[in-house]
Amino acid sequence: MRETRSAGVVWGLLVLAGVLLTGCQSPPSGVAEDGRLGGPASASAAGGSPPVTRPSGYGAVFLAVDECSSFGTTSFTEVPCAGERAAARVVARHDGTVRDGPRCPATTDFVLHISEQRPSSDEDGDGAVPQGYACMRNLQPPHPGDPGGGGGPRTIVGDCVYSSGDGQVREAACDGKGGQEPEFKVTEAVERRADCPVSTALYVRLGGDRPVGCARPL
Repeated sequence: MRETRSAGVVWGLLVLAGVLLTGCQSPPSGVAEDGRLGGPASASAAGGSPPVTRPSGYGAVFLAVDECSSFGTTSFTEVPCAGERAAARVVARHDGTVRDGPRCPATTDFVLHISEQRPSSDEDGDGAVPQGYACMRNLQPPHPGDPGGGGGPRTIVGDCVYSSGDGQVREAACDGKGGQEPEFKVTEAVERRADCPVSTALYVRLGGDRPVGCARPL
């Protein structure tokens, strides 16, 4: 299912977290409790060497909470939220890496990874940019992070998954519009497998206080 990882260099570089779903959160959230590892539930970024993006300096902190970014395939810049280039808003911002830091909010659409940069000369006043990550929510639909949306950095109650072969399960849009037919739906999040209803056919590792997702066949 998913997680997102991505690496990039930035002059304040910002890179969309790459495939899930190796991602936003520390342990892989797409791991089936029966031992099947869930792979990328949706691709949040393109591969290859990311281009350098310079912070635009709209706030004291690069992409702080409630600030907005432009939209791109591999790189993003901070832009005014009221501007026509604004595509997504920061709903949470943390220093460090997603593996070691706090989890993104449940309905986060995608994650931007910010690589540390401490320029020897600061000709434009941007200053040093610490390593961190921003949890993003699109300003307009679609919202892949919503329950059943088929994407986002976390697997949550209401999401659907399908078997991708080789013991893996990945996230799919519950309405089937994402190109993959959903096979299971996560109906509950509980503390232990024993707390799942008898209709449960698959246990999915979600993380958090209720780490077991109970999934029924569709």
